[in-house]
Amino acid sequence: MRQSDALISSPPQIRNPVTWKLYFGLSRTPHGVLDLATPAMAAMLWLGHFPSTSIVIVGLITAFAGYTAVYALNDLVDHRVDRERLRVRDESKRRFDVDEIMVPHPVAQGMLSFTSGLSWCLFWAVLALVGAWWLNPLCALLFVVSAALEAIYCKLLRITHLKIAASAAVKSIGGLAGVLAVDPHPSPGFLALLLLWLAAWEVGGQNIANDMVDMEEDSKVSARTTLTVKGTGEAVFRLLAAIAMAAVCGVAIYWFAGGGVGLLYPIGAVLLGWKLLLEPARRVYYEPSDSSAESLFNRASYMPLSFLVLVVASIYIKI
Repeated sequence: MRQSDALISSPPQIRNPVTWKLYFGLSRTPHGVLDLATPAMAAMLWLGHFPSTSIVIVGLITAFAGYTAVYALNDLVDHRVDRERLRVRDESKRRFDVDEIMVPHPVAQGMLSFTSGLSWCLFWAVLALVGAWWLNPLCALLFVVSAALEAIYCKLLRITHLKIAASAAVKSIGGLAGVLAVDPHPSPGFLALLLLWLAAWEVGGQNIANDMVDMEEDSKVSARTTLTVKGTGEAVFRLLAAIAMAAVCGVAIYWFAGGGVGLLYPIGAVLLGWKLLLEPARRVYYEPSDSSAESLFNRASYMPLSFLVLVVASIYIKI
C-alpha cells in the first residue's frame, strides 16, 4: 500500500522475498500478533485467572488463525485500491509503520497472485472456524460476522466515512469472543465496557490516526474518511474524544473484572493509558501532522499486548 509505481513493476528494495514473507505480509502478521493479545487480555480480565491449558492452546491457535484470515481478507478486497495508492504514493514521506514491517500488500504489488492469497485466507478462516466452534459455537458466528464487517468496511471506502463503525466493531468482536470462549454467561456490564473500550481505541488510536497518515493518498484515490469528509479539525476532535474514552474505560473496567485481578491493574492502566494513548494524542492535538498521527498509531497498536502483560502481572503480584 505504500510503495511507488516503479516498485510495483520492479521492486528494487525487496530482493526476491521468500514466499512465506509474502503470505505473512498479506496478513500483516506483526500487527496481527499484537492484536491477538486482545481476546487473551479480555478473557483473563473477566476470569481473574488463567483458563485451562486446553483453552489457552486452542484459543491462541484460533485467535492467530482468525486475525491472519481477516487481515488477509482486507488486502484481498482492497487490492485494486491499494494498487492505485501505490501509484500516487510519495515514498519519501513514509516512516516506520507496524502494519508494514513485512512485505506490504504483495497482491497489489504483483508479488503474490490473488488466487494464492485467497487460498491462504480460506485456510486460516477454516482453521479459525473449527477452533472457534470448539471453544463456543457463538465464537464461530462472531468470526463470520467480523469477516463480513471487514469486507463491508473495505467496500465502503469511497462511499461513506461512517465505515469506521464497521472497523470498530471488528476490533471489539475479538475481545468479545475471548470472553465468550471462557464463559458463556459473562456480566453484561463488563461486556459493555469492554466493547466501548476496544471500539474507542480502534477509532482514535488506529483508524483516524492512520487516516491522518494516509490523508494525501486517500484524497487522490477518492477515499471517504473522517479526514477527507470532516476536515482535520473535526477529525482531531473525534480522535481525542475516542482516546480519552479508551483511556478511561481501560481503567474503569477493573471494577467489573474478575476477583483475581489485583490493585496493580488500575495503577498500571493509568500509566499505560498515558504512555500509549494520551501522551501521543496530546502531540496530535498540538501538532496535527502525519508524523504525530503515525506515532500515535504505532504506540496505540501495542495497547492489547501491554494490557495483557499488565493483567497477568496484576493476577500474580498482589499489592
